[in-house]
Parts: sequence; structure tokens; C-alpha cells
Amino acid sequence: MKFFKAAAMWPGVLPLVVLLIFLVHPSRCSPGKVNYREKEKEVLDDILGEKKYDARIRPSGENGTDGPAYVQVNIFVRSISKIDDVTMEYSVQLTFREQWLDERLKFNDFGGRLKYLTLTESTRVWMPDLFFSNEKEGHFHEIIMPNVYIRIFPHGSVLYSIRISLTLSCPMNLKLYPLDRQTCSLRMASYGWTTDDLVFVWKEGDPVQVVKNLHLPRFTLEKYLTDYCNSKTNTGEYSCLKVDLLFKREFSYYLIQIYIPCCMLVIVSWVSFWLDQSAVPARVSLGVTTLLTMATQTSGINASLPPVSYTKAIDVWTGVCLTFVFGALLEFALVNYASRSDMHRENMKKKYREIEHSSSVDPSTELLEPDGSTNFQMPLVRHTEDSMTMDKVRQCEVHMMQPPKKNCCRSWLSKFPTRSKRIDVISRITFPLVFALFNLAYWSTYLFREEAENE
Repeated sequence: MKFFKAAAMWPGVLPLVVLLIFLVHPSRCSPGKVNYREKEKEVLDDILGEKKYDARIRPSGENGTDGPAYVQVNIFVRSISKIDDVTMEYSVQLTFREQWLDERLKFNDFGGRLKYLTLTESTRVWMPDLFFSNEKEGHFHEIIMPNVYIRIFPHGSVLYSIRISLTLSCPMNLKLYPLDRQTCSLRMASYGWTTDDLVFVWKEGDPVQVVKNLHLPRFTLEKYLTDYCNSKTNTGEYSCLKVDLLFKREFSYYLIQIYIPCCMLVIVSWVSFWLDQSAVPARVSLGVTTLLTMATQTSGINASLPPVSYTKAIDVWTGVCLTFVFGALLEFALVNYASRSDMHRENMKKKYREIEHSSSVDPSTELLEPDGSTNFQMPLVRHTEDSMTMDKVRQCEVHMMQPPKKNCCRSWLSKFPTRSKRIDVISRITFPLVFALFNLAYWSTYLFREEAENE
């Protein structure tokens, strides 16, 4: 109190006294006010010093032994942009994480104040030599900054995380296309370190995560499985991990774009069965148009698929539909031929009736000459060919006049006098019935085969 009373006597001394008290106050020296960002720099300089840490040397094994270093792997699938059937590849963007223990990087966390140290340069510490064995193309993401970080924890654990985009090969079996399921793999292996030095393991718990709103245009990701795929070569055994992604092809697209249009073309080709047999231009143009359209549809489908050596389900469908359309065109050719035969038969009947009518005159009629003498008319002489033709016509008429056997189909067909009309009527029933049976066999076969392969 005496000190403050003395300071009040000299007003100019009071600000200096307050400043002195502030500088020597105990709170200025408490640990809570330490700048730990500066401490982080000091720790990094300490553990990553040139004479203390060498990034070329791999970490020791478990418990500081000379055994292999274990690296835990975890991936997060962000998006799958495309699955290409022609090139048999797919593109994926993922966040790739690796975690391992390097006891050389242990540091003091100052009572939990430093949870971890962050680096953006992967060359500062030792890194596993992992590569994607089925990769075709790939790139890192560097907008706005490189999407990569390294975290070093106080006990020496290192976490490496990076965002990458990859185009990976995916061999496909298209025998059931488009009713198929495809399995595309993501393989990761060590390039130089053998299993004696480096082993990759999946992180326990949830090694693979997939974004919830994953959208694929023509596929659905059903499930994914993790496994190991160690490979042995003449230089040693190398650790390998793989993820199998099971994709189911969305059938609704192909139903609308392929199956329904093909069915419509086949049904349109049947319209010619209902046209008059004398409408030659209409039936020919309809058959040729549907045949060319079906051929164009088939070629367009094959252009979007790779040329494989086996028969696909879509090949069976388009081939049978093309056969039905072609069969409708051949049916008109048969009807046209039968129509001309019927016309020829009618002409022969007409000619036979004329001959019968002319032969009904009595050949022994007596004729009187002007001088009063009598003369007899000679009988009508017939050619051999005409007689043979008339015999055939008689036989046909006798055969047609015979009472048919009691059969509902024959009695129904007897309502149509000409063969060409009968062919059209039979085609109206036969073609749809056979096509319906084909659909039943096709869908039951390939749907059951799909279920059997999934099991």
C-alpha cells in the first residue's frame, strides 16, 4: 500500500509500475501460454534430422525386431465414373490410406498437447513401395493444393493419405450379357520389398468404405470383398491385397433400348400375313424394311461390344429375331408361289370345262350335202397332251371331292379354298406361337443361369 501511495505522488511513474507488474505476472510464464506450433517445428527438426533419421531405411519389425514391417491399408471409394465393356476397364476415384509403425519417429507430446505432426512431403519419411498391379492410367489431384498428407503420432505411428484417380483393367465374361454380373478387382502389391521385409494387411474393422450416394449409369454395386493375393516370382514372394467389386448390370436400359424394339420389329413383320396376297409391293416393302431395320439394330448392338469368341445372350436374341423377320419375308415368297400355282390350276379347270363343253356335241350327226348325198362328221380329235392334262385335273377334282377325315384343323382349313390363303392363316398362328415359346425358353434359361452363377 505504501508503494502505491508513493506512486500516486508521482503520476508519471504509475504506467511504468503497471507495465512491470504485467511483465512479471506468473500467468505469463504458465505452460498454457506456450506456443506449441513452435514446439512442433522443433520436434520435426529433432526427429527428422539428417544425422538421426534416414528415409532410405525401412522401419524395424514388431517389438524392434528385424522382422517385416506391417502396413495397414484402408481405402475410401469416392466415385466410379464408368465401366467400359469394349476396353474392359473401369475408372475409380478413391482416398488411399496406409498406416505403419516407425519407432524412430517417436516424440514428446507435451502431455497430450501435440496430438500429431503433419507433413505434406512424402519424401521426408520412409514410404512403402506399393503399386496397383492392374492399373492402366492414374493421376494425383493437385487442385488447389496436393491432396496428400502424412501424420506422425507420438508413439511413432505414421498415417499416409492421398486422393488418386485410377483406370483399372477389368476382364469380363459377357456370355450372359446383358443379364450378367461382373467382378472388377483392385490389386495392390509391393514392388521391391519381399514378404521378409514388408507385409500389407487390411485394417481391422472396416478396411473398405464406399460413399453412400454412389451412382453408376448402367450398373449397381452389390457388394465388395477384401482378400489377399500374394504372388511368387523368381525374385521372391511379394505381399498383395485385392478388393473385388461385384457389379450388377441394370437391365431396364437394355429392355427399353434393345428387347422391346426387337419385339416390335418382329410383330410388325407379321402384318404381311394379314395383307392380301395380291398386294405384292406392300408385302415386299414391309418385309425388306423390317429386315434391314433389324440388321441395323443388330450391327449397332455389336458395335458397342468387344468381338469375343463365344456367343452372348444378346446374340441369341438378335439372331432369333432376325430369323423371324427373315422367315416372314420367305413366307411371302411361298405365298406368292402358291398363289401362282392356284391361278394356274384355275386356268386349267377353266380350259377343261371348255373342252368338255365342246365335246358334248354328237360326233355322228349326219350332214346333208347340196347334191343330196349324206356325209358324217368325223369325231373330234384331241391331242395327247390335252388328254393327259385333263386326266390329271380329273384326278385332282376327285381327290378334292373325297370327303375329308373328321379333323377340326382340316375342317377349319377347308374354309379357305386356296393354298396361298391357307399358308397365310397358318403363319398367323404359327409365328406368334413359336416366338412365345422362344421367349419362354430364353428368359427361363438365362435367368436361371444367372442365379446359378451367383450362387
